Amino acid sequence: MAKSRAQRKAEQRRRRELGLSPEIEAGAPEEDLGTEAPDLDQLPDSPQEPLASPAPSRADVGAPDASEADLAADAADKISRRERRRREKEEQRASQASIERRQPQQRVEKEHGAIVSFFSSVRKELSRVQWPDRDTLVQASAVTLLFVAVAAAYLGALDAVFSRLVDLFIT
Repeated sequence: MAKSRAQRKAEQRRRRELGLSPEIEAGAPEEDLGTEAPDLDQLPDSPQEPLASPAPSRADVGAPDASEADLAADAADKISRRERRRREKEEQRASQASIERRQPQQRVEKEHGAIVSFFSSVRKELSRVQWPDRDTLVQASAVTLLFVAVAAAYLGALDAVFSRLVDLFIT
């Protein structure tokens, strides 16, 4: 797994503190030691002259002798700060959207007559309708027709019963 620049620098710093050679040890993979090939601009003029150390990163400035616990705490703090900033931005977006929703809708000035504006609003509403698919349409139509037939039979039966009763009372 590739290591980050901060991890490689921390390993180099630990090696320097322990007095180990910064060069790759025999048999150790380059990635495990955290060393990388130097740029041609950074090569020493003579073999005895040591390589110039790279400029410190923002994470290294002010804490050159940080322990691993401090580095882990800094990393956790950085993640928590990043998470906090992300949450603050989300809350800000949500509050802005809420404010926009609460503001009254501005009415469009009427440029046309009442009839034309009515049909234009009908057209807008029909574009928002969620139209059913064929199966749903057939099923809903069948249920409606069945309900109408049952209601008609019930009302027809009641009408026949009451008309007979009325005929009996009249005659």
